[in-house]
Amino acid sequence: MCSDNQDLKSYEASSSWALSLGLYLEQALISKTVALKVILDSNFLLVPSQFKLDIFEGLTSLLNQSYQPILLSTTLRELQRMADQGAPKLRKQSRIALKLAEKCRLVNVERRKKETNDDVIVRVASQEKCAVATNDSALRRRLRDISIPVVYLRQKSQLELEGSI
Repeated sequence: MCSDNQDLKSYEASSSWALSLGLYLEQALISKTVALKVILDSNFLLVPSQFKLDIFEGLTSLLNQSYQPILLSTTLRELQRMADQGAPKLRKQSRIALKLAEKCRLVNVERRKKETNDDVIVRVASQEKCAVATNDSALRRRLRDISIPVVYLRQKSQLELEGSI
């Protein structure tokens, strides 16, 4: 009888341990399958036409996890304006960037009074806890100051991550 009782306690302990391990592994799996959101700035979308670098492949390699590229509606409008009104070289680069932007999830955001595109990116990134991909040094500094991870082009050939994800 005592042996049966000990076996039952041993079984319950191992079952509870297995259940805890199962829940832990399930949580770890869920956190790996949830895509990291990365907001792409307009100048980052110009990188492929300027430096012949595949930014999406570079992001996959750099982040080493699934990610979702995000394009804010304000950034889309900025690219459209550059494609329509910029210098000829910039118009061509902007059209390529607009094609690449089709791979991104479009998020509609409103620009507040006196808010720049950079202000919108900082606001959304901090609210949604998103990383940002940009080559704008002033924007990178602002994001770094509020601990938002930043992906940027380094030495015109590779993507680099600033901060931790």
